[in-house]
Amino acid sequence: MKILLTGASSFTGYWFAKALAAAGHEVTAPLRGAPARYEGARAQRVRGLAGEVRLVPECPFGAAPFLALIGAENFDLLCHHAAEVGDYRSPDFDVAGALATNTRALRPVLDTMVGRGLAGVVLTGSVFAPDEGAGETPLRAFSPYGLSKGLTAAVFRYRCGEIGVPLGHFVIANPFGPLEEPRFGAYLLRTWREGKTAEVRTPRYVRDNVPVRALAEAYAGFAAKIPGGAAETRLGPSFYVETQGAFAERFARETRARSKLACALDLAEQSDFSEPMVRINTDPIRLSAAAEAALWDEYIETALAGV
Repeated sequence: MKILLTGASSFTGYWFAKALAAAGHEVTAPLRGAPARYEGARAQRVRGLAGEVRLVPECPFGAAPFLALIGAENFDLLCHHAAEVGDYRSPDFDVAGALATNTRALRPVLDTMVGRGLAGVVLTGSVFAPDEGAGETPLRAFSPYGLSKGLTAAVFRYRCGEIGVPLGHFVIANPFGPLEEPRFGAYLLRTWREGKTAEVRTPRYVRDNVPVRALAEAYAGFAAKIPGGAAETRLGPSFYVETQGAFAERFARETRARSKLACALDLAEQSDFSEPMVRINTDPIRLSAAAEAALWDEYIETALAGV
């Protein structure tokens, strides 16, 4: 298939683009900015995609260059992975602004692409959006960012139904792996490299941590089934369903097995319960023990080299 994938410079977007290309699809990836202006992990990801997918610089979703692109070429599938993230943890996150960016010119985009043979849409969602995944009820949004993702899904559902194009909703939990943003894993490894004890402040939250390569393979398989399929299809891949304390201990065991680090942990007495205690996805990914070990091999080796 000819696939138009937005958001390919993001952590998960990078792996989705590689998985789609590896599956034999012709992937075009419009970028918001110019590759020369990207820094850090995002710049590494863009360099890593060169030669595997076609990159189109300075072509944000719904903007004039994007409309020109889809007006001149035919695509079988639109994979809309790009989303306004900003400071996603902030209580002041601009929900309305994010929704406007995520759905900019959606109706004309769909009209144009369906007129040129579009057979389906895949939208990336978040388990942190309202009414996603499983956990304590009500399944409220974790944050204004999560709310923006839920509203984006609602607009896509309406517009795709209005025009009669199949919609696949691919819901992400907590991905981890090579070239991720410098968050939890980077903190643990940096602390252990310094010979210190890493503190986990919210060890009692139950979350769903998913190796990004496994997630990307699930995405590619899911995307291939959307054209000509049901009006709406959903998949929420799940892998390590456990407390964050248990996942940190798992991370420590896997790192000790692949390094000489002591990987000391302090699971704090949790006092912050501002988020739901449990939020997980519901569609388990199955891997062999060898495949799971290989994912950890790659992750730890890459992460230690970059810390």
